[in-house]
Amino acid sequence: MSFKSENKIAFLNGMRDGIPIGLGYFAVAFSLGIVAKKAGLTPLQGFIASFFNVASAGEYALFTSIEAAVSYIEIALITFVVNARYLLMSCALSQRFNPETKLIHRFLVGFGITDEIFGISIAQKGFINPFYNYGAILIAVPLWSIGTSFGIIAGNFLPARIVSALSVALYGMFLAIIIPPAKKNITIAIAVIVSMLASYLASIAPFVKDHLNSGSRTIILTVIISAIVALIKPVKEEEEND
Repeated sequence: MSFKSENKIAFLNGMRDGIPIGLGYFAVAFSLGIVAKKAGLTPLQGFIASFFNVASAGEYALFTSIEAAVSYIEIALITFVVNARYLLMSCALSQRFNPETKLIHRFLVGFGITDEIFGISIAQKGFINPFYNYGAILIAVPLWSIGTSFGIIAGNFLPARIVSALSVALYGMFLAIIIPPAKKNITIAIAVIVSMLASYLASIAPFVKDHLNSGSRTIILTVIISAIVALIKPVKEEEEND
């Protein structure tokens, strides 16, 4: 099989596997669009923000920070902290490429890494063909971005009560993300409970709520709690390979 034919097959396989991911992303991004609309973003701005972020938690932090009118530096920091796990995913995935794979391919694949795309990619046997990722990204990322734009458009003409109800769907998505791993791992469950409690206490503590906005509180709590959990209960190599 020629090199071009191999890349073509990998690309088509990536598109095939990216379709269900993209459809799921569209629904989630629609809810994010409602949040983006409340923050004052236009459909075009929402599309661009989603295209260059491609992360539900990261975008939620971004849009709520914009709504809270925090500084650019705080927005950059909180987005970096929330999305930091993708740096680790990209590094892990890079080890599965052929050593001769060019840097540009590694960079482009790293740009489009999400939890789901990482999952289908790491499950591939042998060396990962970057064109497989390109196929999945081609489907998933545009649907994610379009979903955000559609959510903003819908938020502009739907009744306020419906917009408020749709915005609650995003919290359901977060619950769907954290509950399964929390049920399997007591450390994660405790970390989630502590995070929720700490976030609530920080929002009502006199000095903290008066001197730190929500973005700064999120950054500080994320770094502190994740660092404490990493020190107390580090992930063993065997667990990482499970």
